[in-house]
This record gives sequence, C-alpha cells and structure tokens, in this order.
Amino acid sequence: MSNDPLHGKSLKTIVEQLVDFYGFDTLGELINIKCFKENPSVKSSLTFLRKTDWARKKVEELYVRSLKKF
Repeated sequence: MSNDPLHGKSLKTIVEQLVDFYGFDTLGELINIKCFKENPSVKSSLTFLRKTDWARKKVEELYVRSLKKF
C-alpha cells in the first residue's frame, strides 16, 4: 500500500475532482495558469498539463493539500 496520495490517480481524475470542488474560477485564482482562466475545460487543461511539468506539479500539490476538504 502506497502512502502517496497521488498513487493510482490519473491526471484526469485529479483535475475533475479539483474542478468539481473549486470550479474553474477558483482554480484559476489558486493556480495562475491560462488553461483554467480562458475557455477552461477538463480536456484542454489535461492537454496543457500533460505537456507542462511545472503546471502539473502545482495541480498535484493543490490536490494533495485539498484532499482533507473533499
């Protein structure tokens, strides 16, 4: 059993949970990346995050910090 909260979680699952909980407006405030601010969608966000390591890291960090709230 892994202690890593990201273990077994796809990026899609992480983004969907964050969007469900915060909405794109709040996500765009918490993580200042264009894919959350301009015409946001889960699909476009995933495309960007899969190519952009620093942004993906910020999303994963927010997810880990938010787990207690879900």
